[in-house]
Order: sequence, then structure tokens, then C-alpha cells
Amino acid sequence: MSYDHPKSHRSGCPCCSPYIWDAYRLPQPGLSRRGFFGAGAALTAAALAAVTGSRADASAAGVAALAFAAPHIASGETRRIRAGLSGATIYRGGTIRTMNRAQPLAEAVAVTGGRIVAVGSEAEVKARAGIGANIVDLAGKTMLPGFIDCHGHVSMTALLMGFQNLAPEPAGPIRSIADIKSELAKYREKTGGGRGGWLLGANYDDSLLVEKRAITCADLDEVSTEQPILAYHASLHVAVVNSYALSLLGITADTPNPPGGVIRRWPGTNEPNGILEEGAITLAMPRLPQASKEELLDLLDRVQEQYAAWGITTAQDGATRRPDFDLLTLAAERDRLKIDIVAYPFFTHIEDLAKGNIALKEDYNGFKIGGIKLMLDGSPQAKTAWLTKPYEVVPPGFDADYRGYHIVDDETAAKLVDDAFARGWQVYAHCNGDAAADQFIGAIEKATAKYGPADRRSTVIHAQTLREDQLDMMQRLGVMPSYFVSHTFYWGDWHRDSVLGSERASRISPVRSTVDRGMRYTLHNDSPVVPSDCRMLLWSATNRRTRSGQVLGEDQRIGVHDALRGITLDAAYQHFEDDIKGSIEIGKLADLVIVEQDPETMDVSDLRDLHILETLKRGETIYSA
Repeated sequence: MSYDHPKSHRSGCPCCSPYIWDAYRLPQPGLSRRGFFGAGAALTAAALAAVTGSRADASAAGVAALAFAAPHIASGETRRIRAGLSGATIYRGGTIRTMNRAQPLAEAVAVTGGRIVAVGSEAEVKARAGIGANIVDLAGKTMLPGFIDCHGHVSMTALLMGFQNLAPEPAGPIRSIADIKSELAKYREKTGGGRGGWLLGANYDDSLLVEKRAITCADLDEVSTEQPILAYHASLHVAVVNSYALSLLGITADTPNPPGGVIRRWPGTNEPNGILEEGAITLAMPRLPQASKEELLDLLDRVQEQYAAWGITTAQDGATRRPDFDLLTLAAERDRLKIDIVAYPFFTHIEDLAKGNIALKEDYNGFKIGGIKLMLDGSPQAKTAWLTKPYEVVPPGFDADYRGYHIVDDETAAKLVDDAFARGWQVYAHCNGDAAADQFIGAIEKATAKYGPADRRSTVIHAQTLREDQLDMMQRLGVMPSYFVSHTFYWGDWHRDSVLGSERASRISPVRSTVDRGMRYTLHNDSPVVPSDCRMLLWSATNRRTRSGQVLGEDQRIGVHDALRGITLDAAYQHFEDDIKGSIEIGKLADLVIVEQDPETMDVSDLRDLHILETLKRGETIYSA
């Protein structure tokens, strides 16, 4: 079987938010129809016309209207302007870990106007801050730079805040199908009958249910046969509806599979079993309740509150689509961004970004465009990542040498990278499998030979299966890895036993190999796949324990200080913000977090329970325990 055209996409990464499937146009050349949908790109009438050949209809849309416009930031008082007018505050009396190699520890820090104005001994800092400064006693607690979520999907996370959480423990309350039913019933009660009459859930993961099977309409019918129900899989590439919803949507035994999608059927029949894959989800989209701008802003507020409670002061919106962009710029215009958000639009929006008037790397009241994001394969846990060697246990229906598959061909990947280099844009690429990483590194090498070396900070996102030779090549080319290191916990047992086998699984997220080379790297959680709690990254990078408690790749463990780098200074570096963030140094923003324990001296087995006491953004408290 071809690696380019699997029988069905098996639910990969979360890069396609369901509420924006109606926003995209034609695919890039070289993108297969299956790959196009697997990448989470256009599932609208225009996009469907494009993949079936009616390109003229798709391109007839107003191009100017799709251009990314800079947000209109009104003159006057904003949260960030107020921070710039604040008086002096001195923090002393605790452990201050600066992440600055030249001055790793300090007795005190002074903040004025949202920036750090003094770092050093208490006497030096008091003299620099001047008379009348407010004194804050840390009382033995520890101060660190604010944490940076250097890859995730904050706008998608906001949307799903309006759904019932069906994630498995510890990200959610689910262990069994009975738990899913119970949570949907709770949603009905707390929403007064559902949202727009629908019961909506998200992030269920059949691989982690005790039953080890997918839910169907029969399961959801036990919750209700009198109102529609929809539950999204954690990947967001699969949804399940109940029988009432099937009837409402007109999905019957006679309904054909839509382009790029599959309606799963009961064995031996054509009767739908409620499971909708990929493009089939679009059959449900027109009938789902749509969130208003105000509702989405409120949900974004909730996400920011949660991020702040985890010590996060900067987050990322990876693979940003047009509605995501509109939401985030509206939040900036309305002064609703408590934390900074750096967006990397999806590669289908290259021309929209180029034709717009928004400047890359410019701060628009907390919102910034950092570059673009490519997607070159799927996910290892769903066995869609593109590998150079076969999967340990090949999925049913696939040949013994099945290695996953790519999203775009080599020529297209090279062109996309070339376009980014030509425009001077930073480029990220989703690469879980080592074959996908080969494709990206090869494209980087070609573009570097054409345009010459420069400080571009191209980044391999997820980087689960990077080989030693690839790290060597990346170091030479100046390419950073960003590791989804909490995979070791969430799916580590699955990777070892079914996905990669013991040898390859022990090397997922090879952070130690990266540290030993002296390379810069980052750590991320990829919310909403798993919560953006950076403490889990510290714990996973230093412990590498699976759900079953086994150590997965002891030789890839790193120390706490190195793990902190991946969510502070190196994370700021990845965003081209290390001049203003990531360490406690004079002149940088006062983005800070105060924690109960010192992470560098506490027992590493307790890192995921590190107590966040206070989070400060530009010197303003945005969370207090």
C-alpha cells in the first residue's frame, strides 16, 4: 500500500479546529487530497471544489478580504500602557533563579514600568530602585522567569472550553465509556439542556478507555435519544454522534462517504454507527451551534486564566487559521490579552499573510505573528507519523512495511520552505516521524544553499523520533527541535508496545542528545491535545516515566535546569523574543512566576506538583493562588 494514500486517515494531530473547517480555500500544489484533509485544511465548498478540479470557482473569492490585516489598536489606556506607568517594586527574601548564565542567582529584583530595572544583591537593587519602592518579601519562595508555551493552539483550546471535557485522566475525568456518558449528562444539566439543543464533548481517547474501543451512536443513545449529541476525539479528526443526530443530519445507509471522509458502518451493513472521520464531520458542521464573537472572547479569557495559573506569560497559536486570527486580533483590539500570544499561520495562508498589512514580529497589544507553520505528517500514537522504518504493530488493513505517510511531497515541502526563506519568515514544521524530519531538513538545506546562512531559527515541531544524524544536520543548519516531551507519560507505554518498539520508543523526544550537543531546544504540550501545564514538561523531561510507572529512555533524561531552559530562555529564543523575555535580566519584561518550592532542589518526582503561587505579566499580577 502506498504511504501517500492510506485507506483512511487514522486521526493524527489536532491541527484542524472543527469550527474553522469552513474557512479555507484550495490546497497547495503537491498536496494529495487525503493529505490535504489530514492536514486539517479546507473542508468548505470552495475547498471541495478545488480538490475536485473547479479551481476557478475556489479562486473567485475576494482575495483582498482574506488578506491578514493588522489589528486596530485604539489610542488610550491599555493593560500594557498601564504596566509601563507602574512604580518600583522590589522582590527579595527568596531564591531568584534568573536563567541568565552570567548571573544565575540573585538576592533581589526591582521592577519599574513593567520591566526589570535591577538584578543583584539586595543593597544594589535597593539603591537602583530608589526611595519609596514597594518591597515584596518572597518569604523563602522561588522566583523564575514566566513560563513560555512555545507550541500549542490557544484559540482551539478556547473553543473547546465550551465543550464538556471527555479527556482521560489526568487531563480529564474519563476512564471508561460510563464516565463519558456521565459527563455528557452533567453538561446537559449545567447548560440547561445543552448548547443550542446539542450535548457537546471533546477530547475522548479510545486508546485510553478501559474498554479499549471507540464509542458509537449506541453508547451515546444511552445518554439521550431525544436530542443530538456530538463528541470529538482528542485528535479532532474524528467525531461521534448519536442516532438522533444521524437522523437530524440526514445520514443514512444510503449516504455516500463525502470527499476526504468516511462514515463508519456497523459490520456487515451500510448502517452508520455514528463515527464520522475527517471530511465526514462536515456533514454535521452546518447544524452545530456556532459560538458568537463575544462567547469566543469569553472562552479565550478562561483559557488565559488557566494558563496564568500554570505560570505561563506567553502562549502560542500554532497553525493559525483565519477565524483564529480574527479572534486573536479582536482580543488585542479589545485589550483582552492578559498574556502574550505569538501566532504561526497555517501554510495554506501564506498568500493571505503576504498580502496583508500586518508586520511579522511586531507586537500588537500582546498579539504577534511569528512566522508560518507547515504540517508534514501525522501522529505516532495514531500511527500516521511518517517513519523511515515500519511500525512495531502495523494497523489492521495495512501492509507489513507500513511506515505512515507524508502530507505533502518533497517538491512542495521545498517550495514552501523556499517561499518562507525568500520572504524572511521563520518557518515551523510539524514532524513527528523521522521521515518527515528528513523532508524538512532537506528542504532547509536546499533553501540555505540558495539564500545563504542566516539566523532564521527554523523549528521542527514535536520532533518525536529524531535520529542522531538528523540532530547533527540540524545543528549545522541552525534548526531547533521543539519536543512534545510529555508523550513519554501520556502515550509512552503505547509507543513502546505498539508504535515504535522498545529501542525507538526509548528515544522519543531525545532531549539529552540535544543538550549534549549544546543545541538550543524547547519543550511543549501541544494544547488542546494535553493541557499546557509546563510543570508536566519539567516532570516528563527529568523523569521520563510512563503511565504504568516505567522509565522510557533513562539515557534521555535531563536535569531540572536544562528542562527550565526549554520553557523559559530557549522558548523565548525560539520566538525571537530572547531580548525581552526568558530570563530575569535588566531591560527585559517583568514576566515572572513565584513558586512554593525551588524546582532545582526539590525531588524531581514531585515536579508536576510544583505549587504556582503568583504569575506576573509586565509586573502586573495576573494570577494569585
